Amino acid sequence: MSSKDYFEGVANQWDKMRQTFFSEAVREKAYAVAGVQKGKTAADIGAGTGFITEGLIAKGLQVIAVDQSQAMLEVMRKKFSKFGGFECRLGEAESLPIPDQSVDYVFANMYLHHVEFPTKAIGEMVRILKPGGKLVVTDLDEHNFQFLRVEHHDRWMGFKRGKVKQWFEEYGLRNVVVDCVGENCCAQSSCGCESASISIFVAYGEK
Repeated sequence: MSSKDYFEGVANQWDKMRQTFFSEAVREKAYAVAGVQKGKTAADIGAGTGFITEGLIAKGLQVIAVDQSQAMLEVMRKKFSKFGGFECRLGEAESLPIPDQSVDYVFANMYLHHVEFPTKAIGEMVRILKPGGKLVVTDLDEHNFQFLRVEHHDRWMGFKRGKVKQWFEEYGLRNVVVDCVGENCCAQSSCGCESASISIFVAYGEK
């Protein structure tokens, strides 16, 4: 099963599942680091059912939500269709369906560890940022919980913060900072015999 197939299958349960993994504190840290401003435009990449999008809408931003899973996007449309300035787009990490230099912020929460080529995914997110725009990635620190690869179809076992900082800088981002969110991502294996508690980082850079 691919990562895409996995998320297609769990779309209707994802909001409940996500609550067991991490809290709203993760997105609040991301918004604070970015210094989000009402009326600006943000892209939520690997948006899922709209964890990041929900908070951005509440803060008065225009949001373009991108995901590879049609099922996830359908759930999100039902939740947020009544809001103006919100749209969903089906897209892949290596070819985001957003024009060059068109958004003020790009957010990607728990996204990088599911993509095949993280560096290409970062390059695409930088591409769609306006000059002066801000990229914020929240994801897992490097770990060794193999059941996440098997059961959740993670491609990467988290990342070293120094490597993420290097990738941001290689794409020309300035004032790059990679720090701790202050919360762990928690998960339990299907057999109940393993549990994971992994620190979450927040990476920030300006174009």
